[in-house]
Amino acid sequence: MRRIEPDTWAGLAMLLVCVAVGTPTLLGAAGTRVPLPVWGVQFALLLATLMGAALWEDSRPLLSRACYGASIVLGWLTLLTAPNAGWLPILLVCTATMGAYVAPPWAAPAVIGLNSVVIAVTAGLAGADAASIGLQTLLYLLIQVAGLLSSLSILREQRMRRELAEAHVELRAASVILADTARAHERLRISRELHDLMGHQLTALTLELEVARHQEGDAARAHVERAGEVARTLLSDVRATVGRLRADAPELRASLRAVVRDIPGLDVDLRIDDDVRPCEEVTLTLVRVVQEIVTNTIRHAGATSLRVRIESAPDGGVRLTSADDGRGSPLLRLGNGLRGLRERVDAVGGQVRFDGSSGFRVTATVPGR
Repeated sequence: MRRIEPDTWAGLAMLLVCVAVGTPTLLGAAGTRVPLPVWGVQFALLLATLMGAALWEDSRPLLSRACYGASIVLGWLTLLTAPNAGWLPILLVCTATMGAYVAPPWAAPAVIGLNSVVIAVTAGLAGADAASIGLQTLLYLLIQVAGLLSSLSILREQRMRRELAEAHVELRAASVILADTARAHERLRISRELHDLMGHQLTALTLELEVARHQEGDAARAHVERAGEVARTLLSDVRATVGRLRADAPELRASLRAVVRDIPGLDVDLRIDDDVRPCEEVTLTLVRVVQEIVTNTIRHAGATSLRVRIESAPDGGVRLTSADDGRGSPLLRLGNGLRGLRERVDAVGGQVRFDGSSGFRVTATVPGR
């Protein structure tokens, strides 16, 4: 079950506040300058455009900004046509606060200024004196500024958390890649030693056997025994060296667990089948793919959990499937991160598919060897 985010609760609270301040007017408790049904339609459209601006903030930013602009104008009309409606200017506070989420940085202060002018005009239409107009305008101006600054503070904190989580994942992945690179250099060194060692001992073995071939009796037997001793020593050295090479090979499960462990704000469920044993190149590719999936989830999905499954494919390859509980994106546009992920998979001869219809899913298949 998906956990409801604090932003969602804040949006619901703002909607309830808007309904609460408009209900008395809808019930006829305050007079309106237009027929009450017309005012009710204005008010309903205001609520609908605010909700649209919030819902389409990430998936359809242009439509979200269009809704936000409409909500500003509708807020002014709603207030100007019901000047005696008491707390109705709270609606303009809500539109000003929403600007922190959906509008460019310069727009929110402009909206606050225009809202303040509308509040002053509304107070004048209600018959207030100059002092009351100034006091009311100043009060709502301060409330708008406080709401905007609070929202900006929340957004800055969220951005810092995302950046921290992204840096956490990138650091873990870099650590894993560096460790595997160091092991690769060590294996190269051992392979050179193995080559030198085997070359020397095989040369000695060949000479002993060649001499034994031209000898008879005890003399030949002595050379054969020395050849057998050289062969046994060679076999022991090869086994020891191969054992070291196997011990140094990168292990997929340990590498990926190091990448996804203790990510702030994201619960990652990683499952890897026991029969998945890819080569070094595929292992490093999978590490980078998982890193990009996690980073993309933190940066764009707004998710709280991510499931990653790695299993053997029917054709002998390795299949990776990931799914988060975030907002998804039906109109999928690949950014630099996802394009880089596709390029990494293509480089090892694999295929990858993306699906943003419900949450965000990645399915990648790569060769096993």
